[in-house]
Amino acid sequence: MSAPAFPEDAVTRQPVAEAELARLLSIMAALRTPITGCPWDLEQDFRSIARYTLEEAYEVVDAIERDDMVDLVDELGDLQLQVVFHARMAEEAGQFAFADVLKAINSKMIRRHPHVFGTVEARSAGMAKDSWDRIKAEEKREKARRHAAAGQPTRASGLLAAVPAGMPGLTRAVKLQDKAGSVGFDWNDPHAVIAKIREELDEVEATLADAAPARRHEEIGDLLFVVANLARHMAVDPEAALRSANEKFQRRFAHIEARLAERGRTPAQSSLDEMDALWNEARAADKAIADPT
Repeated sequence: MSAPAFPEDAVTRQPVAEAELARLLSIMAALRTPITGCPWDLEQDFRSIARYTLEEAYEVVDAIERDDMVDLVDELGDLQLQVVFHARMAEEAGQFAFADVLKAINSKMIRRHPHVFGTVEARSAGMAKDSWDRIKAEEKREKARRHAAAGQPTRASGLLAAVPAGMPGLTRAVKLQDKAGSVGFDWNDPHAVIAKIREELDEVEATLADAAPARRHEEIGDLLFVVANLARHMAVDPEAALRSANEKFQRRFAHIEARLAERGRTPAQSSLDEMDALWNEARAADKAIADPT
């Protein structure tokens, strides 16, 4: 069995990709050149750019969910720019360069797929879970070694420590729950999670009377955490589900605005009863589209 060949289209497009990537790196270098560069780009650092990196990732997801390939190509470019920006700042600080970023991910992808890129025996055996666990453990040890060599502290140890704190709350909740569930700390039945939601909802309701803001904050957080757990038990991505709910709310409210505009009014000039009736109208239209029978 011979080693797997890269797809022909990837090979034929490589010179163009390399040329455009080199151009992007040159553009970023020019933007970060003192005196002649862009003042705004020169002012930035890792922390100030981080929020833009996150925003661009969300823009990519948004284009995917709208099935908008025109926007997707632009948004992926914007996200790539963020990677180049961070790498350029690191290079200026003498930490690493963009080539190191590429080398790291290329090595990781090959290392994690011995059933594709490994020996004949590895490819024949396929990817077993014990192999994946071993690879991850080796990567963790290697990263700890690199942290030590750079004089930087490693992440805190523990099963949940590797779940990034910067993740969106619902996504991080599911990751934490998955990790804990992997060692048996989990409910066995979604009905038990629903019972816990009712319990948490009662605790939220108890704060309506005179609880301090901090207590309400805590109880709402507990409720959302358990709702995320129910989504996990039902094999639903809670972040994606909430995004869909947001889009549905926006679409139905736009219907309210449009219908009121036909009557020469705005929502602020209308009663709640009138808007609620139009909401139900939009809801019925959604249901008719979902189930035309």
